[in-house]
Amino acid sequence: MTDSFKSKASLTVGSRTYSYYSLKALEPRYSLTRLPYSIKVLLENLLRHEDGLNTTKADIEALAGADFRKLPAKDINFTPARVVLQDFTGVPCVVDLAAMRDAIRKLGGDAAKVNPLCPVELVIDHSVMIDHYGSRDALDLNAKVEFQRNEERYTFLRWGQEALKNFKAVPPDTGIVHQVNIEYLARVIFENAEGLLYPDSCFGTDSHTTMVNGIGVLGWGVGGIEAEAAMLGQPSSMLIPDVIGVRVTGKLAEGSTATDLVLTVTEMLRKRGVVEKFVEFFGPGLANLSASDRNTIGNMAPEYGATCGIFPIDEETLSYLRLTGRSEERIAVVKAYAQAQGMWWTPDAPEAEYTEVLHLDLGSIKPSLAGPKRPQDRVLLSDVKANYRKAFEAEQKLRPSKGPATVTDQGRTFELKDGAVMIAAITSCTNTSNPNVLIGAGLLARKARALGLTSRPWVKTSLAPGSLAVTKYLEKAGLIEDLEHLGFYVTAYGCTTCIGNSGPLNEPLGKAIQDNTLSVSAVLSGNRNFEGRVHQDVRMNYLASPPLVVAYAIAGSTDIDLTSEPIGKGKDGKDVFLKDIWPSNAEIQATVAQAVTSELFKSSYADVLKGDARWQGIKVARSETYPWDAKSTYVQNPPYFTGMTMTPPGIPTIRGARALAVLGDSITTDHISPAGDIKKDGPAGKYLEAHGVKKADFNSFGSRRGNHEIMMRGTFANTRIKNAMTPGVEGGVSKYIGKDGSIGPVEPIYDVAMKHIADGTPQVVLAGKEYGTGSSRDWAAKGTILLGVKAVISESFERIHRANLVGMGVLPLNFVDGQNAASLGLDGTEIFDIDGLTRGAGSVDVTARKSDGKTVSFKARVRINTPKEWEYYEHGGVLNYMLRQMARS
Repeated sequence: MTDSFKSKASLTVGSRTYSYYSLKALEPRYSLTRLPYSIKVLLENLLRHEDGLNTTKADIEALAGADFRKLPAKDINFTPARVVLQDFTGVPCVVDLAAMRDAIRKLGGDAAKVNPLCPVELVIDHSVMIDHYGSRDALDLNAKVEFQRNEERYTFLRWGQEALKNFKAVPPDTGIVHQVNIEYLARVIFENAEGLLYPDSCFGTDSHTTMVNGIGVLGWGVGGIEAEAAMLGQPSSMLIPDVIGVRVTGKLAEGSTATDLVLTVTEMLRKRGVVEKFVEFFGPGLANLSASDRNTIGNMAPEYGATCGIFPIDEETLSYLRLTGRSEERIAVVKAYAQAQGMWWTPDAPEAEYTEVLHLDLGSIKPSLAGPKRPQDRVLLSDVKANYRKAFEAEQKLRPSKGPATVTDQGRTFELKDGAVMIAAITSCTNTSNPNVLIGAGLLARKARALGLTSRPWVKTSLAPGSLAVTKYLEKAGLIEDLEHLGFYVTAYGCTTCIGNSGPLNEPLGKAIQDNTLSVSAVLSGNRNFEGRVHQDVRMNYLASPPLVVAYAIAGSTDIDLTSEPIGKGKDGKDVFLKDIWPSNAEIQATVAQAVTSELFKSSYADVLKGDARWQGIKVARSETYPWDAKSTYVQNPPYFTGMTMTPPGIPTIRGARALAVLGDSITTDHISPAGDIKKDGPAGKYLEAHGVKKADFNSFGSRRGNHEIMMRGTFANTRIKNAMTPGVEGGVSKYIGKDGSIGPVEPIYDVAMKHIADGTPQVVLAGKEYGTGSSRDWAAKGTILLGVKAVISESFERIHRANLVGMGVLPLNFVDGQNAASLGLDGTEIFDIDGLTRGAGSVDVTARKSDGKTVSFKARVRINTPKEWEYYEHGGVLNYMLRQMARS
C-alpha cells in the first residue's frame, strides 16, 4: 500500500493494541468535522486501499476536500468489507462462481482460484412460502414443503459451502437476511486477521441491505453481478455522491409508529429525488430514535430511492449491540475506534456540511399506510377508504366488478365484496426487526381478544418473524397466544408475503375473485407493494405497521375509515373502535423492557450455522467443480462464457435493431424479472411441464434463478406489465417484426425475442422514468441480455439496475432534453441504429427508421459512468472481465 499521508496508526483498547488508518492524518489540511459520517467511511476506505493505481492520493484529496454543495464529477473506488447474500439472489451468484470454475479450466487456468476474497455470508430466507396458515403446525408444514421444493438448490448451496473458501450459509428457517445481518453478522467495526480495524461495510444482493445503515454500517444493495465483482476483489467504482442531510428533531407522538415514520420519510425523499445519492440522518431528534427505529428507516432506502440512509455510531448503537449479544470487548472496540476517527455522535456534536438539508419533525408523524401500488404513495389512515374507492373506480374502467359473491370456505359461508382484505401479513424486514411495532401488534391483539373480536373468515393471516428471537420475546411477553387467537400463527422465518411468497388463497376464495372480477386487498407490514407482486389475484396492496395489519384483519376490508367507523362488534354486541384497542406508547415500552432481553438473542444465534436435521441431512459430493445435472430444472450451467476467448470483444456496434418493448414510467425489476408465481400457460410454465414438472411443483421464479432457461422465459413476464406495442393487452407480450417489415400477432416476449435472435437482429427496449426501480435483481439484467437486448433507452434509471445492465454488457442510454419515446413519435415499429459509441463517449446518435422511410434522429446520453465500467462493457460484462483477469494470473 502507498499510504501517502502516513496514516497508519495504533489504537489500544483494554489489553490489546490494534492498527488502523487514521483520518486525523489528513488534518489540519482538511477539516474532518465538516464531513458527513458516511463520507468519513468512504475516506477511510480510500486511505486503506491506496495503491497508486485503483486508488490514488488524488482520489483521497478530492474526497477529503470536496464541497458537497457543488461536487466535482469525480469517480472513486469503494471496497466493501464483506458481501451478504439472500438465497434468491445468492444462488445465481454461486452458480456463476461454479460456471467460472468450469470456464477458467477451459482457458487453461486453475479452478481453485475462483473463490470469494472477502467474507461472503448467505442467509437462506426467500424460499419459504405461506402454503399453510392459521394453525400451530403451519410453521413445520411450510418448512417441510420448502425443503421438498428446494432440495436441488439447497444441495447446490451445500456444495458451495464445502467447495468455496470465505463462504458461509445460514440455513433455512432462521430469519430474514437483513435481520440476521443486524442482529448477528454486522461487526460495526471490522477486525481482520492481522488486527487491523476499519469500519464494517457491506454489499448485499438484496436492496434492503441498507437496513444495516441504522447501526452505522455503510452498506447498500447491489445486483448479484456487482456483488460477484466485490467477492472477487474488484473495487466498486462510483462518483463522489451527493449527501442529503435529514435533520431530525422532536419525538414521535402518541399513537405513531416507526412504520408511520418511515412511510413519511419515503414520501418526503421520493418527492425530493435522492436516486444515486447518500441520505444521512442527524440532529437532536436522533436521541429519541431507537436503533430498531433507525434500522426501519435505513431499510427502506430503496423505496425512497437513495443508495443508503445512514445513521452515525453513538450510545444507542452500543446499546443495540449489547442487547443482541455482542461481547463487551467488541463493544469497547467499536466505541474507541469511532471516537478516534471522529465518527462518534453525541447530541452536542458539531453538524457536518451536506449537499442539502431537509427537516423532519418526529412530532408531526401521523398514522399512515402506503398504497395501493407504490411504497412512496403514503395515505393517512383517515384517508384509506377514499384512497381505496378512487383506485376502485379506476379499476372499474378496465375490469368491471360483478359485485359481491357468496362463498363457502372451511365450513363458513359469507359474502365476499370488493375491498375485502384477503391477506393480512406481518412480514418483511421493514418491521420484523422492530420490537416496538411487534409488541404493539401483540398488545392490540390482546385487547381485541378481550373484547371478543376475531379476524374475518376470508382473511389469510400470517406472522413471519425476521428471526427466532422475535418469537421468543413475544412468548415471554405472553402475547403469542393473543396473536394466534386472531389467526396470526408463526408461519415461517423468512421473507414471505413481501417478496410474493404469500402462497395460494383457498380455492373457493380465488375462484370467487376471478369469476366476479373483484378488486380485493392485502395489508402487509412490508416494504414492497408493486403491481402483481404480493398475489396475482390481489390488486390493491397497502403497506402498514404490524398493529394496523392486525386491525385490518379484524375489519376485513380497506373500504372503511378506521378512525371513525367501528372495526367490529364486541362480545357484548357493542361497536368497538380502533382507539379502544390501540395500545399506548407507555404500554409498549414497558412490555419491551420486560420481554426483550440479551439472553433471547444469544440463545437464538448460539448455533445459527448448524441448521436443523433437514439441513444437516443433505448429502453433497466434495469436488472443485460442480457436477451439473442436465435434468435439473433448478440449477444449470449458464451460457455467459460460451465461446469466450482471452481477447475481449470490444465495444459492439448496434445497427438494424428492433424494439422488443416500449414501456412506461416506474418499470420495476418485478416487471422485468418477476420473483413470484409461474403461470402455467406462459413460456416458463410450458418449459417446466415439458420437463415433467407439475403445476403444484412450479415453485416461484425467485427459487429457480439458478436455471437460465426458466429465467429467460420469465423476463418481462410480469402479469401487469404494459407494452405500448400491444395496446390494451396486459402481460409480457410483444409483436415480432420480420426483416421484411411484416408484423406478427401478439405473443410472449420470450417467443418474439427468440425469433429476432434467430434472424440475427439486435434488440432495444424503450422506457420512461425510473426504469429498474425496486429489488436489486441481477436477473433483470441477465434476462435482458439473454433475450438479445443490446441497449435500453429510458428517461432515467434506478441506480442498481443501471449498473447491472453495464455489468452484463447491455448499453444503458437516457433520452435528453425532456424527450421520450412518445414525444419523438416512436411506437416500436422502427429500425434503430446507434452511432458514435466510443470509450468515454458522453452521448450517441440514435436514428430510428420508420416503415414509410421517414427517420427520427435524436441524441441519447450514455450511462456508462466510470472508466472501470467501460472496461467491463468492452469485455462483454464484469464476469467475463474477471474471468480473463484470473486466467491471466
